[in-house]
Amino acid sequence: MSEARPHGDGLPNPGWGPFAALPGNPLMWVLILSELLVFAAFFALYAWQRAAAPARVDAAQRHLDPLMGGLNTLVLLTSGLAAALAVEAIAAGRRRHARRWLGAALGLGAVFCTIKGLEYADKLAAGLTPETNLFFGFYYGLTAFHFAHVLFGMALLALVTWRLSTDNVETAAAFWHLVDLIWILLYPLLYLLR
Repeated sequence: MSEARPHGDGLPNPGWGPFAALPGNPLMWVLILSELLVFAAFFALYAWQRAAAPARVDAAQRHLDPLMGGLNTLVLLTSGLAAALAVEAIAAGRRRHARRWLGAALGLGAVFCTIKGLEYADKLAAGLTPETNLFFGFYYGLTAFHFAHVLFGMALLALVTWRLSTDNVETAAAFWHLVDLIWILLYPLLYLLR
């Protein structure tokens, strides 16, 4: 874990408060918290709408393949492990290993995107679009918003693979773990809970 960021005189910057002790750049943690709030609002709206018409949501939800979602969960969690191992490697001074683990996390992110793309293609071919019903509006909205975060996270992983430093790797890994966390909440919410 990183120490508090030095201020001009080499002392920790007290302006970051509790964020100063977190790994990576404190601004990333501000972004992560704000993104968690946005997703929490979307989750609450979905839960409210679901409660209003549970039978219709359950019927629409049956068109999703929990195995595809489960496979994507496994892929994303494994990529999160690779990101954590990259943090461990860079902290130990093993730069080459850190790059390999970042590459693995990035590659698994691409696998996640491929599986999600296949799932979208399958749903669209079956005529299930965001306009089909309220459930699919939420399904596409929530998963596409998450997908955008996956792409941004992959861009961060690629950037820090090139600009390798402990702070950069910790920062990108923190965001990548947000991507994991959101999917861990999305998967049961959309695919499993009835």
